[in-house]
Amino acid sequence: MDGAVRLDSAVRPARAIPKTQSLWQRRLVHNLTGHGFLAGAVVCFAVFSWYPMVREFIMSFQRTRRGVTTWVGWDNYVRLWHDPSFASAWRNTAMFTLLALVIGYALPFFIAVLLNELRHARGYLRAVVYLPVMLPPASALLLFRYAYDPSDAGIFNHLLHAVHLPTSQWVQSTAMTTPSLVIAATWMNVGSSILVYLAALQNIPGELYEAAELDGAGLLRRLWHVTVPQTRLILSLMFLLQVVATMQVFIEPLILAGGAGVEDSATSVVYLMYQHAFKQNDLNGAAALGVMLMVVLAGFSVAYARLSPKQD
Repeated sequence: MDGAVRLDSAVRPARAIPKTQSLWQRRLVHNLTGHGFLAGAVVCFAVFSWYPMVREFIMSFQRTRRGVTTWVGWDNYVRLWHDPSFASAWRNTAMFTLLALVIGYALPFFIAVLLNELRHARGYLRAVVYLPVMLPPASALLLFRYAYDPSDAGIFNHLLHAVHLPTSQWVQSTAMTTPSLVIAATWMNVGSSILVYLAALQNIPGELYEAAELDGAGLLRRLWHVTVPQTRLILSLMFLLQVVATMQVFIEPLILAGGAGVEDSATSVVYLMYQHAFKQNDLNGAAALGVMLMVVLAGFSVAYARLSPKQD
């Protein structure tokens, strides 16, 4: 009996080995897995970015009164064009952007170069320059509001008076409003740019600097012929991001100058949008203004991408 059982087990055919998945099946599973991970990001973009932009574009051609929405075509745009604050808002925004580029674009790069050249207390100095970024923007601007006090009680006027220089009215003056806003905005955001530039500088091969030193290049020549070309991509990206960010200035004029400032000297495009939406209950006008700003920024981005030198 035992021999028969052993014989049966010996002649029993082996279990068939399952075939492996074909190449197209593996590719299908791989692609489905990747698209599954991307689905969450796509849904977030669709709900919180793309849909609001489409909705804003549609609202800019409508008018809603007492719950009734009607199509009005270009009326909202024409009405904004004749708004007394429209021209000054665009002018102030453009001036703020230009001054922010002059001060807030070059200054972080040179500070980063200086910190990169130091041999001691690097970590401490990096923490110091990044400290303003850690402060809430409203709190930092309230400090600047106190510092911009037009009397001698203000910190800036007190320092100017101490060195026998003429004081200023700062945000209470039409001529100094925009520079005052730029100074505050630069102080609040300079730390982030410095860290980005420092990361870019750390990736430059040291052999390039050694070769430049052997050729007798000084600090300025090494900066111009080695540092700038090696960080050109980061400089180009930061330039574009800064223009887009400064064109959307809002919280600085809102807190420091009360919104519009003296004779509309602080009114920005985004603040004018805020006025139409929440002060005048004109959501359609605010949407039209938002579409204008979006078109201007998109046009600048496309033009800059086409005109900027291609990277290798």
